[in-house]
This record gives sequence, C-alpha cells and structure tokens, in this order.
Amino acid sequence: SRKKPATILNAVGLGFLMNACSHGILALSIQIHKKGASNPAVVSFLLASPWANLTITVMLIGFFGLKGLSIVIAAIIVAINTGFIFMLLEEKGLIEKNKNTVELAEEFSIIADLRQRIKDYRFSFNSLSADLRGVVRGAVVLSDMVLWWVILGILIASLAGAFIPVHFFHKFMGPTLLGLLVTLVLATVIEVCSEGSSPLAFEIYRQTGALGNSFTFLMAGVATDYTEIGLLWSNVGRRVALWLPLITVPQIVIIGYIMNFFKN
Repeated sequence: SRKKPATILNAVGLGFLMNACSHGILALSIQIHKKGASNPAVVSFLLASPWANLTITVMLIGFFGLKGLSIVIAAIIVAINTGFIFMLLEEKGLIEKNKNTVELAEEFSIIADLRQRIKDYRFSFNSLSADLRGVVRGAVVLSDMVLWWVILGILIASLAGAFIPVHFFHKFMGPTLLGLLVTLVLATVIEVCSEGSSPLAFEIYRQTGALGNSFTFLMAGVATDYTEIGLLWSNVGRRVALWLPLITVPQIVIIGYIMNFFKN
C-alpha cells in the first residue's frame, strides 16, 4: 500500500505466483483491496496474474514454444506500466483511494507482526470453529460478488461462439492493423477465462501467424472484460474501472503491432 515503486513490483511478483484464471483472480484482487492494498497495486496484481502466472506460463510455452515467453514478458510490462500510471493518477486525485488502507510506520516488519500473531493465537475447538465459519462467510461473500458476472461472461461468450462463423477469424484477423483491431473487439466479447482463451489464441496464431494478435486477444480480454470492469466499478472505484481500459488498451495495441513484425 506504500507509495513506492516496490509496491507495484511486489504486486506483479505476487500475481506471478497466483495460479488462478482471470476470473478467479478477481476474487483475490477484491480481497486484497479489502485488506488495504492500494488501488494501483490491486490493478497491477489483477493484470499480471492471468497471463503472467506460473501455470499459464508453462501452458503458453506448451502452445507457442519459446514465443510464449514474449507474451508473458509483454503482460508483465503492461502490468508494471499501468501500476506506475495509476500511482500518478492517485497522487493527482484522479482515481479513488482505498479507504481500507492503514498507514504503517517505516520500521513496521511483516515477519515480526506474523510471529506476534502466531504467538498470541490460542488453538482450541472454539477458535477453530470460528475460523472455519469466517472462511465460509468469506467464500459466500466473494461468490456473491463474482458469480453473477462470470455467468454473464459465459452467456455472452457462448452467443458469440454460436453466431460468429469460424472463417471470420481466419479472414479478418491477419497480422495487419485491421486484424489487430478486429481481434481487440472480439477479445472484449469472447474472453471467458485464461485457460479457455489460450487454445483459441494459439489457433489464431496457427492460422494467421500473427503473434501480436494472439497477445492482444489474451491481454485485451482481461483489460476490457466487462466482468472485471464491473467488479472494479462496484468494489474498488468507478474512476479506477474507467481508467483501466483507457490506460491498458493503447499499450496492448502498440505492443501487439510490434510483435506482429516478428512472425517467424
């Protein structure tokens, strides 16, 4: 939550360790927001995890070979850049600040605090029962926040899959600026989850040779996902939700356009 570059780097690093899909990470992001993480850190964590986490990295390398690493690296770059821009926006008062954040002294130690909490904890049947009830209550609250947005995303993606002809992808999604923009539009509609999007992104690359289009399809799906924007709008801040696509989409298009020059 501190206003330092290390905050963004920590968020991106933790995002890499979180083996969750783009919808699963939403629940984690909202939870760390409730725990006091700054909004720039929440956004960086949210962007880094779906396409730069350890499991998806292995998955992308399996599909794309070593070119999969370029997608992961590009996702990390977008997450870091966006986090720093959001820090600037927060400093200028252009986005909401997290009201759950508590100012900590510079000498505060996480390790020392954890040791003290463990020392003070008294294990008993009653404490264990209370902890389990707390976990269940938290799961219900998070499910209530995320589930309806996930259902909406699946419904819209299913309609797109049913009514958009397959040859449309092949004809209009080549390694051109038009193909990149068409991919961007479709990514906004079709994105469901990281694992489900990866095979389709590879099919785009296999048919067109446009690695940048595949990156755009994957990353823009997260940056423009109505599930994600809706949850940020209702839980983090309206201005945070609006700034997310405005900041990320230009970066994604530029990086995707550059990546399309490296087809082989």
